[in-house]
Amino acid sequence: MRKVVLIGTGAVGTAYAYSLINQGFITDLVLIDMNEEKARGEAMDLIHGMAFASSNIDVKHGTYEECSNADIVCVTAGANQKPGETRLELVEKNAKIMQSITQKVVENGFDGIFLIASNPVDILTHVCQKESGFEPSRVIGSGTTLDTARFKVLLGEYLELDPRNVHAVIIGEHGDSELPVWSQASIGTENLDKVLKRRNNPSDAENLEQIFINVKNAAYEIINRKGVTNFGIGMSLSRITKAILNDENSILPVSCLLDNKYEQHDIYMSVPAVVNREGIKEVIELELLDKEKSLFQQSAEALKEARKNIFK
Repeated sequence: MRKVVLIGTGAVGTAYAYSLINQGFITDLVLIDMNEEKARGEAMDLIHGMAFASSNIDVKHGTYEECSNADIVCVTAGANQKPGETRLELVEKNAKIMQSITQKVVENGFDGIFLIASNPVDILTHVCQKESGFEPSRVIGSGTTLDTARFKVLLGEYLELDPRNVHAVIIGEHGDSELPVWSQASIGTENLDKVLKRRNNPSDAENLEQIFINVKNAAYEIINRKGVTNFGIGMSLSRITKAILNDENSILPVSCLLDNKYEQHDIYMSVPAVVNREGIKEVIELELLDKEKSLFQQSAEALKEARKNIFK
């Protein structure tokens, strides 16, 4: 059995559920929401499409009792980011929601892996870890997985290449203080710097910086237009879920606990990590340039400031 319990059937949660159904690598999916009829309706809608799915998946709405034998509990519940609102401004109201959800999940005997997407994801993943008492390796945030995907797509478009051949990463906070690791970026097996040198295009530096700005502001742009971001994060969560359940040992930029890594201690931030059936197998420490180290430290400070009323 490969069982996922989803808590929160809003736009993000349902996009995740829909992605899981279409990819067909799980056997059981349970939807939980404080609005039980909403969860029931979403489950019914998904079930009605099962005739077209690649595999038969047992989908239903349920209660926290369903967490007892789940492999993964994914939490997307919480207040949504409004137009003009930063992720960090959501922190206090969503921290209380996360504490309550975590307590209910643990009380019902859950012994799997938490996957958190609620914003601000770095702080709320840490809230979940502290509240649950789980090993940090078993509490993972979606982090900058989506930001990194956006980065690869935009770089691929600019260089006219398949984004799957673009190897680049966004690290730090999933939010305004995130940063690109330009020094480690590569196209295929070639370092990006060498590619740019060969191109000899004087506009590249300015255009690449604008690409990162577009990545960082993507959520705001989407929210201003449609009110919510959901499809990209839903697919990102599916990717992390697949890495866990398939025991892939895949390297993904997820939010994980940094303890004596990147000169940080007791803080969740996004960096590349090896993800498998046990959760976080290993945190990979990149060799950052001095400027990148400074920006990463600034990102850490922004998170510490935002969480000061949560972790007193």
